[in-house]
Amino acid sequence: MVAYSFNRQFYDAVSAGTKKQTVRANRRRHARPGEPVQLYAAMRTKHCRKLVDPDPIVSGISLIEIEITSDLTQRLASLSIDGLALNDEQIEAFAVADGFAATSHTSARQRMGRFWSINHGEGRFEGVLIKWEAKA
Repeated sequence: MVAYSFNRQFYDAVSAGTKKQTVRANRRRHARPGEPVQLYAAMRTKHCRKLVDPDPIVSGISLIEIEITSDLTQRLASLSIDGLALNDEQIEAFAVADGFAATSHTSARQRMGRFWSINHGEGRFEGVLIKWEAKA
């Protein structure tokens, strides 16, 4: 079984079931469709706790590319899933689904771009999008 740990800002959304996806860098083994996945807060620390119980089931895996620029108004320059480029409206919806709520002054896309810029730097990110559903 594969486990993923989340940044503190996503704990509530993952626990509540409003965030049902995660973007991860390529690695040797990711969860596969049909497998249960363990979702944690503060993994590998004394504060580790499970965010969802029972473990949800992976519903899909897609390849994802995210392009981050230094443009302060639009850091998230582009996003594609399985080679298909998303338009501005689709990127905004993706950012919301990924746990970045829009505010009165900032779009979800801008908030996601800022997060990615801080945590991953500028340039192209290639990885996987993992989606899950609650266990029936």
